Amino acid sequence: MAEPFVLTALIIDAAIGWPHWLYVRIGHPVGFFARAISACELRLNRNELPDSTRKAGGVLTVLLLLALAAGSGLLLTALCEKLATEWKWVLIAMLAWPGLAQRSLDQHFLPVLQSLQAGDLRGARKAAGMIVGRDTASLDVAGVARAAIESLAESFCDGVIAPLFWLIVAGLPGLWAMKAINTADSLIGHKEAPYRHFGWAAARLDDVMNFVPARLSAVLICLAGLSGWRITWRYCRHHASPNAGWPEAAMAGVLRVQLAGPVSYDGALADKPWIGEGGVADANSLMRARRVYHRACLLGWAIAGGMTWLH
Repeated sequence: MAEPFVLTALIIDAAIGWPHWLYVRIGHPVGFFARAISACELRLNRNELPDSTRKAGGVLTVLLLLALAAGSGLLLTALCEKLATEWKWVLIAMLAWPGLAQRSLDQHFLPVLQSLQAGDLRGARKAAGMIVGRDTASLDVAGVARAAIESLAESFCDGVIAPLFWLIVAGLPGLWAMKAINTADSLIGHKEAPYRHFGWAAARLDDVMNFVPARLSAVLICLAGLSGWRITWRYCRHHASPNAGWPEAAMAGVLRVQLAGPVSYDGALADKPWIGEGGVADANSLMRARRVYHRACLLGWAIAGGMTWLH
């Protein structure tokens, strides 16, 4: 069962996010994982190494990340219990808050919406380019809208529900282990060289850790939108990832638009299948997606609050 620190961490994150002034001064904890991954890659993913050695190096990197993240979570939890037995949940909430990203996702999504509403396609392309990996310089309105909606739906899982799920299940160790593996997947979990072998372990473990959260995210999106169930089930597997298709299909179903489809990465066209049925995404679709996202986050709060009450 969840303790009060879960709901408290959600409230803090929604209220202030991770302020820019704090980021400028101390960065973000995820940045520490990124530096550790880069250090391991420099030593264990050299071009002259055989594929099997690079794959083993990737496994070792993942194990080191898990030991670092989960071990730190255990030590910090023990320290909180020693310093403030009755009020430990306040300290734990403060340590969990940076691992959630409700407000941050909204802040990155909003400039795309505002630019499209103002008719500023160039600005919308630039804002979308900050949150997606595809080429955005030549996207039309529908392409920009699809990119932003897909990012919001997938990040709802990666940045909100997955950390929340692991925080409930395993406290600080679970939350930060999940963040470490998700960071590794983002940086090295690619099928293309030079990460095909080195990033294998990170990608597979991220799939495992996101299996339940991805499906829970889809359920929450459908509940928030009061629809989308049929489209979710029909299109959830129309994605290269075994998990990302669930929240994306749910959002497509709720909004009654098509997402995904052919996109370009570094000038190369990727012929991705379409997800969803219905109309073309536009600024209005973005506005509705943001509302659904807010309601889905509140449903996450309700789950945390209910489990806290039961506890």
